[in-house]
Amino acid sequence: MLELAILGFLYDAPLHGYELRKRITALTGHIRPVAESTLYPAIKRLEKAGLLERATQPGAVAAPRHVLTLTDEGGRELRRRLAEPGPQDITDENRWFTVLAFLRHLDDPTAQAAVLRRRLAFLQEPASFFYDGDRPVSAEELPDPFRQGILTIARATSRAELSWLRQTLASLGD
Repeated sequence: MLELAILGFLYDAPLHGYELRKRITALTGHIRPVAESTLYPAIKRLEKAGLLERATQPGAVAAPRHVLTLTDEGGRELRRRLAEPGPQDITDENRWFTVLAFLRHLDDPTAQAAVLRRRLAFLQEPASFFYDGDRPVSAEELPDPFRQGILTIARATSRAELSWLRQTLASLGD
């Protein structure tokens, strides 16, 4: 997720590390804060793989800063990751939002629709946070009002996302 976010934001524009961290935090930080100890090793991995480049620019007031730019290979890697998201990228809501934030960079509407169809299929599978043996339990079956709340909120969110997915798929000609 972190590498995808780095590639996605750098596809939009060259950024220095601090600005990149702010943008990633705005996208995912409330759930998974981005520490410098995770961001900078990820940047180094991507740089070593030839997916981004670092250039030093003079600072306006302070020390020089390093500006990160996506390479052509980095753009291809971003589009590959968007076209072929892993199972967790489809099923984990936070990872899904990261994919969704950059899916516009996948220029092919058919490829975009294929990714959306995978999420749609996942959301249409019967599921719950709570089970009675192997059977998913509905909110109405739970005596615990707090667990009912979890399922009620999740159901409303899923309905909204299903509606959006169907509308977007139709707009993509799918």
